[in-house]
Amino acid sequence: MHHTARTTHRRVACVRSSGRSPLGALEEAFLALATAASPLTLPAHLVCDEPEQLALPVDQFRARLAHPATSSAQRERSWREVVRRAQQLGEPWGTVAVAMAVPVLRRVLARLARPAHLERAEVEQEALAAVAVAVRSVDVDAADVGRELFAAADRAVHRLAYVARRQAARETGSAAVRLGRLARLPGCRQAARGRIGRHGHR
Repeated sequence: MHHTARTTHRRVACVRSSGRSPLGALEEAFLALATAASPLTLPAHLVCDEPEQLALPVDQFRARLAHPATSSAQRERSWREVVRRAQQLGEPWGTVAVAMAVPVLRRVLARLARPAHLERAEVEQEALAAVAVAVRSVDVDAADVGRELFAAADRAVHRLAYVARRQAARETGSAAVRLGRLARLPGCRQAARGRIGRHGHR
């Protein structure tokens, strides 16, 4: 279980250093699992009332999971199964569990009031890391496992944005204080008086 979180953290860190989107890289890994010669699958009955096949590739399963017609009961039991596999079997199910949350994560990030100086890749990294940690620790018998994962990501990105805004405010305040001190230096006051004398009093 610890291996799953560490793997996700390493993957996201590498993506960030290369300038790629962490969500985009995760999607590539997820789709590779779904389109391999022997694709990774999940039981179709979890998301379908009358499935035409026993199992669905994980990308099709996620599409059904996110579909408005899928009931809350189906979503709950699907998330329990995905997270249970991630906790008990490790990779690649850890990657699958985090990737299953991507459609919701995109909505969470779209609603976030992100400070201009905070890079989107950093926010994506924080969201994915939070989900990876939650996948490892969440109780699979909880009422709504998926909601627990989304809430963890939401808290993490809002905390990151809050810290970024506080830091920017501190830096702006420090810069203003430094400028004020410079303006009070004798040389600066004399230079200012010289400029006023040349151009006339205001």
